Amino acid sequence: MNEQKPRPVGPDKQKILHERAGALARAPVQEKADEATLELVEFQLAAERYGIESVFVREVYPLKQLTLVPCTPPFVRGLINVRGQIVTVVDLKRFFDLPQQGLSDLNRVLILNAPGMALGLLADAIIGVRQVPAAGLQPTLSTLTDARASYLRGITADRLVVLDAARLLADPKIVVQEEVEN
Repeated sequence: MNEQKPRPVGPDKQKILHERAGALARAPVQEKADEATLELVEFQLAAERYGIESVFVREVYPLKQLTLVPCTPPFVRGLINVRGQIVTVVDLKRFFDLPQQGLSDLNRVLILNAPGMALGLLADAIIGVRQVPAAGLQPTLSTLTDARASYLRGITADRLVVLDAARLLADPKIVVQEEVEN
């Protein structure tokens, strides 16, 4: 049998409607308002996805006319001219000892800013910008002992490797200050 509840009438109906209107008018409760998020620029290196905080990224620039520089470490791919500013381009694949592939029209340079310094990171492709909860970062893998381990901030659940841009920009190994003797 199909039993129907009696519908409220008169003041009961008004009371129920008023309660429903009040519930709908309340601002939504933000359960995780205190949780900090990181805005990351996501990019690809070899077959892996990496992210770097967008506050360090000044711009994403297409790779055009890379000028090679002799007597530099292998991870320094060269220099580019970005509207009159000369920027060193670092190839993280070489720095992290990842599989190499040739340069293409898809390559982009993430230009990072630090006080008194600009540095370009070569990326195979830019995937986009995304928000990641800071508390959701897993610590780096204990089996990771190469150069990547010291520059990683953490790894997300979907295997996005988050780089520590502040540590990368502050590392003296990145800054090349060699002089060639004649």
